Amino acid sequence: MRVSGFLDTLRERGFIEQTTDEAALEKLFGEGGNTVPAYIGFDPSSSSLHVGSLVPIMALVHLQRAGHRPIALVGGGTGRVGDPSGKTEMRKMLGEDSVDENLQGIRNQLSRFLELCEPGDEQAGGSAGFAVDNADWLLELNYVDFLRDIGRHFSVNRMLSAESVKLRIDSESGLSFLEFNYSILQAYDFLVLNQRHGCQVQMGGSDQWGNIVAGIDLIRRVDGNQAYGITFPLITTASGAKMGKTEAGAVWLDAERTSSYDYYQFWINTDDRDVGRFLRLFTLLPVEEVAALEALEGADIRQAKQTLALEATALNHGREAAEQAAEAAKALFSKEGGGGGSVPTYEVGAADLEAGVPVVQLFNDCGLCDSKGAARRLARQGGLYVNDEKVEEDRVLTSSDLVDDCIMLRAGKKKHRRIEVSS
Repeated sequence: MRVSGFLDTLRERGFIEQTTDEAALEKLFGEGGNTVPAYIGFDPSSSSLHVGSLVPIMALVHLQRAGHRPIALVGGGTGRVGDPSGKTEMRKMLGEDSVDENLQGIRNQLSRFLELCEPGDEQAGGSAGFAVDNADWLLELNYVDFLRDIGRHFSVNRMLSAESVKLRIDSESGLSFLEFNYSILQAYDFLVLNQRHGCQVQMGGSDQWGNIVAGIDLIRRVDGNQAYGITFPLITTASGAKMGKTEAGAVWLDAERTSSYDYYQFWINTDDRDVGRFLRLFTLLPVEEVAALEALEGADIRQAKQTLALEATALNHGREAAEQAAEAAKALFSKEGGGGGSVPTYEVGAADLEAGVPVVQLFNDCGLCDSKGAARRLARQGGLYVNDEKVEEDRVLTSSDLVDDCIMLRAGKKKHRRIEVSS
């Protein structure tokens, strides 16, 4: 059931950076009873997506809520090459086992946000989305046939003029021939999805504009069909930082990497200036409700942050986990009961603690910092706390640091771990 016009929803929530033909897109999405398939590609360089992937994910959510069909293309084929867009050096190449493991992890995460049909049911139609792996068609290509049938439609002059290509050519590492072919492969993906599933729209970040346009042009040249593109703005915080990065590292969608509690804490620590924008982008609250929340001022803005944190966490981890994280945060904030059992815990062996555990190692091992180096940097900035006391990077923790049979760690303002002792 359509809840509103798809393009109207994207506009009022701040998703749109550019479109290739706005009038034609309006007509395409506005035709009554017309289910439009649209796709977004996801990079399988990790087994988990992170907060930086939420804009494209939420765009697919709105697409499906408007009665259209989301296609998530997970690049098992192109992931073996690496997209040079926005990168200053060549990506690490992944082995087949790593790609397959990452593909499964990403599919599982996407299924929490989208209604996806079972593998093999992609032709069933309707608004049920599906995930595809471009390795299914890229790995079986014959190189000479591909050059003859597809490569002939590409102008090297035009490819060299792409901003992502120029950036890499002018960089110290240069651009490999492997990466130079990425734009052709992504354009071919769009062609295949158009031929097999009637996909007429590709969406992606603003750095994908050139690749999307190349796909539209290829579809027109090969089959004479019309296709369209929509790009999203690069999301940065009010301070200018890249979305999804903290002093302790990336904020992952996988609960094994970023717990529901830490995920909630990330959102509740949003800069006051970003709350309204993030409520529009990263929750499904009606825009009228968002407008009322972003009008709050002073101490009342914490209510808006709590709503943002609860709704964003519920979308990724489920409502129950989000409410537990909210209760734990409330307890810690009010210093009542130390946050209860909902604060993520990490166990340390009794013998290890008796001998002494370096604080930077423990902050790394328990997941509060991505590395011991990150923990050291945070300590130098005054951001490591043990039992609410600031500690230096050379501190060693022992059983004497136990308070009520646990040690409470804090990284930055509100990232916590309860350290418990195992026998």
